[in-house]
Amino acid sequence: MSLLAEWEAGRHEADGRAYPVYRRGSGPGVIVIHESPGLTPEVIDFGDELVRAGFAVVLPHLFGSAHAPPRTWEAARVVPRLCVTREFTMFAAGRTAPLAAWLRSLARTVHATVGGPGVGVVGMCVTGGFALAMMVDPAVVAPVVAQPATPLPVGARRAADVNLSPEDLRAVADRVAQGCPVLGVRYRHDWVTGTRFDTLERVLGDGFIRVELAGAGHATLTDHRHPDAVEAVVAFLRARLLPAA
Repeated sequence: MSLLAEWEAGRHEADGRAYPVYRRGSGPGVIVIHESPGLTPEVIDFGDELVRAGFAVVLPHLFGSAHAPPRTWEAARVVPRLCVTREFTMFAAGRTAPLAAWLRSLARTVHATVGGPGVGVVGMCVTGGFALAMMVDPAVVAPVVAQPATPLPVGARRAADVNLSPEDLRAVADRVAQGCPVLGVRYRHDWVTGTRFDTLERVLGDGFIRVELAGAGHATLTDHRHPDAVEAVVAFLRARLLPAA
């Protein structure tokens, strides 16, 4: 039985793109953008955890498979495809991924559907920077950047890049200055995240909430799930989306 059996399947179309989406739960909206190699059981489990925490969770399916049993060989097939697709910016510095426009539209749709002060977004690994790109839209009020891995940290410039155009980075800084903080979680010695947290701390100041875990793991919320990371994300989402609580 698929782990998505109890999720409502749909499709979101915008900006000339269309991707499947899965929805479950009630309460304020939270969009969880999966990492490589796809919509894995661990990502779905994290989505279910947020549903139990009181959120209406949306899982867009952007690449790879959506399945119940783990397939550890998929990353070797998926990552090279991401490197050449136009939707992602795996190597380019100073650019926002084209997929951001579709994701911003999804955020507006989720907000219009469930209401509340806005929606939360959790980006992970190759989609980590998407949470920043999406907060350019005021519908996103709780952005979470989990172990951002793009552009791939080949050289100091890419390692420090946060996957945004200069214009979008200024827009993010403006939103933070207006009271919308950003939460970042990563393992302290995860080389794939480069020096991006230093960049965000420099640009966003106290508006960047930096959570670093001991060790050299990677997937803070899924494969290498750390309870402190999950607790920090849930607490941040509750504070931003359920302020009365």
